[in-house]
Amino acid sequence: MLALTRKKGEALMLNNNIEVTILEIRGDQVKIGVSAPKEVPIYRKEVHLQIQKENEAAASEASLKALKLFSEGK
Repeated sequence: MLALTRKKGEALMLNNNIEVTILEIRGDQVKIGVSAPKEVPIYRKEVHLQIQKENEAAASEASLKALKLFSEGK
């Protein structure tokens, strides 16, 4: 992991097209802004993990249904 120190108003660049800016620092909270192309999905980590979990469950369910149909000869 790369750890950087930034002050309010400072930014960092990711992959030449994503800019992360420190907007506000208040106590133990930091407000950040992210500028990225529309096709780049941006999620909070807990939301991203939930999406992954739901996708894995859906894929597993779809695989079980396909296996059941195959075993029934349909």
